[in-house]
Amino acid sequence: MAMVNSKLQDQIDDYLRYSQVERGLSSNTISAYRQDLEEYLSFIEKEGMPSWPTEASDVDAFLARQRDLNKATSSISRLISSMRKFYQWLARQNIQKLNPMLEIDLPKKERRLPTALTQEEVNKLLEQPDVKRKLGLRDRAILETLYATGMRVSELINLELQDLHDDLGLVRVIGKGSKERLIPISPVALNWIKKYEKEVRDPLILHVGQNDEHIFLNSRGKMLTRQAIWQMIKKYCQMAGIVKDVTPHTLRHTFATHLLENGADLRVVQEILGHSDISTTQIYTNLSQKHILQVYQKTHPRL
Repeated sequence: MAMVNSKLQDQIDDYLRYSQVERGLSSNTISAYRQDLEEYLSFIEKEGMPSWPTEASDVDAFLARQRDLNKATSSISRLISSMRKFYQWLARQNIQKLNPMLEIDLPKKERRLPTALTQEEVNKLLEQPDVKRKLGLRDRAILETLYATGMRVSELINLELQDLHDDLGLVRVIGKGSKERLIPISPVALNWIKKYEKEVRDPLILHVGQNDEHIFLNSRGKMLTRQAIWQMIKKYCQMAGIVKDVTPHTLRHTFATHLLENGADLRVVQEILGHSDISTTQIYTNLSQKHILQVYQKTHPRL
């Protein structure tokens, strides 16, 4: 049994190598695939199955187990998507032709609206970093950049000096699938970045003696992690007294919502956010319509 299971583990490893090298998927995507497929393998081992299941009923049993563990619909969908791609690869490699995933449907999506901050909450959040301190100045520049551009946290931490085109008021970002886009950045955010560069970043680079082209660095002169940004945002939200469930994506949601509330075209917002499908962007129209209704109810004289 151990030999068979190690063979299945090897197949997962081969598939992930293929996904990284041949398909050029990001390390975050590869990590998600690994987590999903190893969870599936763990189930197979517990059930004493000698190979990848070929019956949809076995896959259904695995997914039912995931639902019993109160996994979110989005997590179940991701699992199914990962398993579909893996079974397709198994067939192309002539490892296993029978594909039970052909009979498995994705669960219906939960249309949960993303959290967005009000303008007042954004202003409070931006004021929290102590800009007299080096890390405070860096954090203010980060928060201003996230709110000014709507970029993803992963895009922010990968920003390099050459990506800033301050003369044009644009910044170049590399998004999902290594897609490049130029997006506007406000003079306010640019000023904070320049102040951070001059007073914190450049002296830090000289001090550590190693040049790193990334714009935002930690106290050791190294590239920041997504976790560090997440913790920083949580800390400042607490300091600002913001009780909403704020995630690293919240400023991106807020950026999109505020643009639409102030009359921006949906297609423009789609381009800035880097959404390949406009239906992804349309979720924000629900938020702005809610805002319109609130304004109407507050201001119409006959209500």
